[in-house]
Amino acid sequence: MHDELLLMKDIRKVYYPDVIALEQANFSIKTGEIHAIAGENGAGKTTLMKILFGMEKANQGELFYQGEKITIQSPNDAMKYQIGMVHQHFMLVENMTVAQNIVLGIEPKKKGLFDMQEAKDMTKRLGEMYDMRLNPNAKIRDLSVGLKQKVEIIKVLARDAKIIILDEPTAILTPQETKELFHQLKLLKQNNYTIIIITHKLREIKEICDRVTIMKSGRTLGTFLVNELSIEDISKKMVGYDFDLKPITSNKKLGQPVLVVKNLLLHHQGKPLLKNLNFSIKEGELVGIIGVEGNGQRELAEVLTGVRSDYEGQIFIDGQNIKGLNIQEIRQSGLSYIPEDRMVEGANLAGSIFESAIALKAQQPNYRYGPFLKLKALRTYTEQLIVDYKIKCENSHVQVKSLSGGNIQKIVSAREISENPRVLVANQPTRGIDIGAVLTLHDKLKELQDNHKAILLISSDLKEVYDLARTVIVLFEGEIVAKIDNIQNVSEEQLGKYMLGIERQSGSEAS
Repeated sequence: MHDELLLMKDIRKVYYPDVIALEQANFSIKTGEIHAIAGENGAGKTTLMKILFGMEKANQGELFYQGEKITIQSPNDAMKYQIGMVHQHFMLVENMTVAQNIVLGIEPKKKGLFDMQEAKDMTKRLGEMYDMRLNPNAKIRDLSVGLKQKVEIIKVLARDAKIIILDEPTAILTPQETKELFHQLKLLKQNNYTIIIITHKLREIKEICDRVTIMKSGRTLGTFLVNELSIEDISKKMVGYDFDLKPITSNKKLGQPVLVVKNLLLHHQGKPLLKNLNFSIKEGELVGIIGVEGNGQRELAEVLTGVRSDYEGQIFIDGQNIKGLNIQEIRQSGLSYIPEDRMVEGANLAGSIFESAIALKAQQPNYRYGPFLKLKALRTYTEQLIVDYKIKCENSHVQVKSLSGGNIQKIVSAREISENPRVLVANQPTRGIDIGAVLTLHDKLKELQDNHKAILLISSDLKEVYDLARTVIVLFEGEIVAKIDNIQNVSEEQLGKYMLGIERQSGSEAS
C-alpha cells in the first residue's frame, strides 16, 4: 500500500516559443486529504492541474498512480484514474435541466433509450449523500452561482471521480455559501475522497486544508502541513515577504462629491435590473459594492461606463450629467474602468502587452506628433507600468494571451489607474489573482485615494472590502438593501444576510 495516491514528478511545461510555465514541479496527494495549491499568478498552479486532468500535456516529467507509472493524455484518460475537475468558469449547458447536465455524456439507458427518471434519481441520490440537494428539473439558467457549483461537483461525482480538483471554488460565493461548501467537502473527505483546491485565499487554506503545496515561478517550493504554518508563513513562502493583514485606512478628510447617482432605474424586457439607486462618492473615498453575483453589479458598472444607456435617472461626474454621452465621452469626463472580464473587455489577447498598455495614451496629444505616435515615450511608459505593477513577462512585445490571468489583470489595472482618473470603477479587480498582485493593486488604489480620487469597488471578496472600504452598499435584486457607513462595525455573517436578501437594513438608510 503506497502512502501516496498520486505523484507528479519533475514536470516541465514550455509554451511556444520559450515561455517556461513549469520547471521540475513535484506534487503528490494522499487518499482522503484536502490539499491546497497556493502561489502567485504565473506560478503554474492551474497549468499543473490541467496536466493532471489531461487538458494540457507536459513536455517532460512522470505521473504515478498508486506507485505505478501512468500516462494521461486527455480528460477521458484522467477519468480512468478517477480524477475530475471543477473549473473556475462553469461548463454547464444553461438551457438544460440539472439532471440532464449531470448525466451529459454518460446518459443512463432503458431499453436503448435515455432513462430520464434514472438521471433524476442519480441526481437526488448523490445530492442527499453529500448534502448538496438540487432540484433535478430546474434549468441551469435559473440557478444561483452557488447551486451551479453544486451541479458541477455532482457532475464530477456521477463520473465516479475520487480525486476532485477545484479551481478557485469560493471566488464567487457568499460567506454562507462558502461555509456550506466546506461542510460538503468535509463530508467527501470523510468518505475517502481526495480534494485539491487551487486558491489564493490564505484563511481558507488554514480553515479546511490538511496540506498545502506552494509554487513560485513554475517550481514547487515544497509541501507543508497546514497546522504547522500561520497565514503569514504561507504568504511569506508564496511571495517572499510578509504582508500586512490590517485594514487599509485613511485619516484624510473627504472632499467634494465626484460621482453622484440619482434615482437610477434600469429595466430589461419589463424586468427591473436596477431599482432607484441613490449614492455618491467623494474625493478621497472608496465605496464598496457587494452582493451575490447577478444582483445588479454588472448592470451598474455598464451604466456608469456607458456600455448601457437605456436607463432612467441621472449620473454626474464633477457636476456634469453624463446621460447621453458615449463611452469615449464618459472617459474624457474623468472616468476609468477595470472590467470584470479582462479576457473579453480588458485586453486584446492576440495583441502585444505594448498595444494593450498604450490603448488610451495613444489617443492623447502628449503622446502624438499630429497623426504620428511618440513611440519612444509610449515604450518608456509601458516599461514603467511593467516595473510598477510587477507584470511577469519576457518583454512588452509578447502576446497578452501568453500571460497568466493575473498578469493580464495587472496590465488592464495599470493602464486604467495610470490615467489618474477623477473616478475609477473597479469591477472584481483582484478576482483570481495572488496575494502579491493584490497587494500591488491595493497600494495603487490607496494612492488614488490619497490623490483625492473617487473609487467605486465592486467585489465579491469580503476581506478585500473590509480592508479597503469604510462605506459599503449591498445590492439584492438590483436594489440597495443596506448602506453601511463603517463596515468594521458589521460582521461578515450580517453582510451575508443582506446579500442573500434574508434581511434588509432597518429605517430609511438603505433607500
